[in-house]
Amino acid sequence: MLLYLLLGTAFGFILSRSGAADYNYIQGMFLFEEFQLYGIIATAVALSAPGLWLVKTVGRTWRGPVNIGPPRLFTPGNIAGGLLFGVGWSIAGMCPGPIFVNIGEGKVYALAALAGALVGAGAFGTLYDRLQRAFRLPPIVVGTGQG
Repeated sequence: MLLYLLLGTAFGFILSRSGAADYNYIQGMFLFEEFQLYGIIATAVALSAPGLWLVKTVGRTWRGPVNIGPPRLFTPGNIAGGLLFGVGWSIAGMCPGPIFVNIGEGKVYALAALAGALVGAGAFGTLYDRLQRAFRLPPIVVGTGQG
């Protein structure tokens, strides 16, 4: 548990220092006036892609087997979810990770973003059965299936 706390703190510190949690940088990115965050995102992809490729190739992590199926890029759920996420990110100026970074930095407006994220997640969970049919979403699997 301490390891996760330390890793989360380090991640939050990096988000804070890089500007990835700063409202003005994020708005500037969406207005194509600031390009720093595109570099941060590209770096994250470049660093994580080899590890994800390795996990998919080997079929396991140090914690056990992993089954990564083929990507389903253009499903109605992915399109609607991506649009909703992008609009929320642009309006709030933060996605879920930076919400906590902003709260940690003492920015009170981030509490409204956290409330919106929690309400949205709760609504999604409550409406999932209806959304599953409409957007051809996969069934929810609870637990690891190993006991």
